[in-house]
Amino acid sequence: MKFGLFYMVPCADWQSPVQRYQDTLEQIDLGDELGFDNAWFAELHFDSRFSTTPSPLMMAAAAAQRTKKIRLGVAVNLLLPLHNPIRIAEDIATLDVLSNGRAEFGVGRGSMPAHFQGFNIPIQENRERFVEYLDFVIKAWTHEEFSFVGKYHNAQDLRLVPKPVQKPHPPIRIASNSADTFELVGNLGHNMFISPFVVPMPALREGVEIYRQTLAAGGHPINTLELSMNMPVFVARDAEEARSVPEASVKNFFNALLSSYDTPAMQRVAADNPRAKETQARFKGMTFDDWRNDIAICGDPSQCIEKIKVLQQELQPAEIICFFNQGGLIEHSRVMDAMKLFASEVMPHFR
Repeated sequence: MKFGLFYMVPCADWQSPVQRYQDTLEQIDLGDELGFDNAWFAELHFDSRFSTTPSPLMMAAAAAQRTKKIRLGVAVNLLLPLHNPIRIAEDIATLDVLSNGRAEFGVGRGSMPAHFQGFNIPIQENRERFVEYLDFVIKAWTHEEFSFVGKYHNAQDLRLVPKPVQKPHPPIRIASNSADTFELVGNLGHNMFISPFVVPMPALREGVEIYRQTLAAGGHPINTLELSMNMPVFVARDAEEARSVPEASVKNFFNALLSSYDTPAMQRVAADNPRAKETQARFKGMTFDDWRNDIAICGDPSQCIEKIKVLQQELQPAEIICFFNQGGLIEHSRVMDAMKLFASEVMPHFR
C-alpha cells in the first residue's frame, strides 16, 4: 500500500500564510525522508479559513526543488472546467519536467457554486467541460501536433512544449463524490480518489462497486488501476492525546465548511439540490466523535493499524492519503511528530 500527504493549508486570522506555506514545505521535506509516496495539494478559492491553495501547482513546483523521491500533484484540481486546457496541459508538463517525472494529475468536476460564480462559468456546464477539457489535455500531451474541435474549446495545429517526462503522460486520478461520477470515471478508465469525509462509507462502498463494474464492462484492467482514499489522520503514542490534540482543529474545519453553506449562491443550490441539502445536514449533525469513529484514522499506532485493515477489507485501496492537519490549527511540531510515528509504526505493517 502507498501512503500520501494531503494539504489544503487553511489559515486562521491570527496565522501567517507565509509561515503556513513554510511549514507545509518542511512537512513535505520530512515526508520525502520518511518514505511517503505522494504529496497532494487541493485547489480551492476565495476563503482563507478553508484553504489558501488557489495555485497548488506553484506549491508542487516549490516542493519539487526541495525533494528527491516523493511524487507531487493536485488532489484534486476541482476546477478543471474553469481553466484553459492549454494552460493546464502546459503547467502539469512543466511540473513533470521540474520534478524529473514525479508529477501526478488529479482532477474533478467541481461543485462549489462560489468557485463557478467567481470564474463566471455556469455550474451546469461542469460535467461537459470536464470531459472535454480532460480529453484535450491528454491529446496535447500525447501528440506532437494536433487539432481539436469541441463545444467549449478549439485548437488548430497546436504543439505543446515541453512534453511531460512520463510517457505517455503523468498518471491521472479523478475525484468521485456522486453516483454518476463513479460510473463516469469507470467509463473513462482512470484511477480514482474517494473520501469518506465527502461521501459516507455506505455510499462509498456502493460507488466503488459501480466503478469497478464499469471498469470491467469497458475492458479496463482493474488490478492495475489505483483507488486512493483521502483520510483525516492523527496518531500519538497515547490514545487520549491522539483524540485531544486534533479536536479544536477539526471543529475549526467544520465551522469553516458550514459557513460556506451560508452564502446566497450555496443556499440557491441547496434549495434545488437534494444531495446538497443532505450534505449540509450531515455536516451540521456531525460531532468530533463521529469524525473520529467514522471518518478519521485517529488513535495510537495499534488503533490506526486496525482502522486501515478494515479499510483494506472493505474497499481495497491502493493508497491512503493522510490529511494530518485538517483545520490547520495543530502545531507544526506536533504534525511532524505524528508523521514520524505514523511512518515508523503504522506504514511498515502495509508494505
